[in-house]
Amino acid sequence: MAQLEEVSIEKFKHLVSERALTGETMLLNMGPQHPSTHGVLRLLLELDGETVVNCIPDIGYLHTGIEKNMEAKTYLKAEVMSDRLDYMNNLGNNLAYCMAVEKLVELDVPERAQAIRVILAELERINSHLVWLAAFGLDLAAMSVFLYCFREREIILDIKELISGQRMMTTYIRPGGLWRDVPVEFETAVRAFLKMFPKRVDEYEALMTRNPIFLDRLVGIGILDPATALQHGVTGPMLRASGVNWDLRKVRPYTGYEQYDFNVPVRSEGDTYARYIVRIEEMRESLKIIEQALNKLPLGPVRSDNRKFVPPPRSELGVSMEALIHHFKLWTEGFPAPDGSVYQAVESPRGELGVLLAGDGGAKPRRCHWRTPSFDNLSVLPKIVKGHLVADLVAILAAVDIVLGDIDR
Repeated sequence: MAQLEEVSIEKFKHLVSERALTGETMLLNMGPQHPSTHGVLRLLLELDGETVVNCIPDIGYLHTGIEKNMEAKTYLKAEVMSDRLDYMNNLGNNLAYCMAVEKLVELDVPERAQAIRVILAELERINSHLVWLAAFGLDLAAMSVFLYCFREREIILDIKELISGQRMMTTYIRPGGLWRDVPVEFETAVRAFLKMFPKRVDEYEALMTRNPIFLDRLVGIGILDPATALQHGVTGPMLRASGVNWDLRKVRPYTGYEQYDFNVPVRSEGDTYARYIVRIEEMRESLKIIEQALNKLPLGPVRSDNRKFVPPPRSELGVSMEALIHHFKLWTEGFPAPDGSVYQAVESPRGELGVLLAGDGGAKPRRCHWRTPSFDNLSVLPKIVKGHLVADLVAILAAVDIVLGDIDR
């Protein structure tokens, strides 16, 4: 422990106060195995009693290497890595990557595929917020909410398994559309979820929203002002909870979001409680979007017929030698992308998720860089925890809603 503290002081001595160097305050490691750090995140805390004087996030313990792994694969094969980036937003990651590929090679996407993409992205947003709310409640000793949220999440995972055969790493959204059309049971399953879920959100709120203990733990805790949020590149619910109305689905619509009527929840308080309220309201708004998309779901193909970039349907492989050869060549050799670069961003459950994709005329990307919201959102943590108790730090970090796969990439 003494050696660890010496290393910490040497590495971070320009960030801690003079009192830490003289031993007046205590340096304490929280993580990287602490359950409340939501992954392998290490926080170096400088404490005066139980009050946080400094909080220094230390990342890099996950070592995924996702970006370089994607650059070593063809455009089609690289997509499987995106599922593992933010593992609470698999389909959203697929969507961002596929839209970047489509933008780079100018590939069209059928209307039916666009609508299904919206439905799945919003189901994934609810799925992610449910996991966040479950962990958030558990960090604050609300065990019942944890169990309820995972009960509802199972239904969404069942829908993902219905369409793809996988509960999480689906790689269902593909460049040019989808892997395949949704089965006939899909609409019934989603409508059953739409009918059931609003009452379940009411249950969460009945347990938490006006609970006096909950309010004491969150109201006025971890306040983030709009200027600081913008300086640090904060996006998503954290930014909107600080009074900044910025949602890419509204300001830079993609995948047909301009067709849907929904509100962007915004709060002005900027505290931990405001972040909770924004995410609760976002789940309700996602239900509106899903219902509208289902009501206007068009008929037609779900994959582009541009065979230069899109493999033929599986149904053709057993009856067409040309389709079999084309399938084989696309999956073994890939397709060439022009020498150029594009940036494509989507509104993930945590904020702006962007992909910088650069081609060099070959079948593999020259550069694949991800702009992930968790990285920027975490950067503001040292400023919003100062002066609070260690117990408050647990609630503040939980409300930031980080995913370490989103950070160590």
